[in-house]
Amino acid sequence: MPGFRTLCRRRRALNLPLPYRGGRRPLNLFIDSTGIKAEGQGGWNARKHGGSTRRIWRKRHIGTDRETLEVWALENTTSTVDDAPTLPELRNQIPPGQAIGSAKADAACDTRKGHDAIGVRDAHAVIPPRENAKS
Repeated sequence: MPGFRTLCRRRRALNLPLPYRGGRRPLNLFIDSTGIKAEGQGGWNARKHGGSTRRIWRKRHIGTDRETLEVWALENTTSTVDDAPTLPELRNQIPPGQAIGSAKADAACDTRKGHDAIGVRDAHAVIPPRENAKS
């Protein structure tokens, strides 16, 4: 596993396979995202000597198993990417032989793309409707 400094110097994506145990029961996924703040170039120098720093925000989209809390899918994006467009990528990281019973996500995934991405694997989508959605 490469160290933090090695990862920071890379200019391209680093794809690492996630180890998983697998199972016979259908997988119940929790899908959510979180923001990660990273300092831009010269952040350390600005902290040490004063001045403004440029902060970079990234999003990490995570799919975990409800029972074991194992991470089954992980996708890193820029802060401008919504949750629903990443669902197909998260779904494709789960092996085809593993059944998905349900996928629970927040209202950010309440789009046609979000429901279709979950429904492709015959999974039940548990997504609350958006509050500002038209009835």
